[in-house]
Amino acid sequence: MNASSRQARRTIRTRTRTQRAAARIARRGTGTLASHAIAAGLTPRQASSVASSLRKAATRLGIQGQPGISYRKGRARTCTRYTPQQVGMLALTYRPRRPEYQACAARLALAA
Repeated sequence: MNASSRQARRTIRTRTRTQRAAARIARRGTGTLASHAIAAGLTPRQASSVASSLRKAATRLGIQGQPGISYRKGRARTCTRYTPQQVGMLALTYRPRRPEYQACAARLALAA
């Protein structure tokens, strides 16, 4: 596989991941913090980093999401889902240093 094919597959994979997360949030009305970050265009690893920072901001602000169950590889685990408005409030207090995280915070704030 040559470099252009690899780049094209990566672009499609990223776009698909972002659109699926955004559609899931639009359908349910809520999503986990990582889902919101993925819908804003981050990779899953970056999204988990942003989600942990947003979780700390949620405890500081006293914002409580809805408890739920998420599934990964067939295993159920508890999670907390937030509305886009709640995530927007969290994103306003979130002050990242990395440029891609700053862009994500801006998209999350605008999504509210």
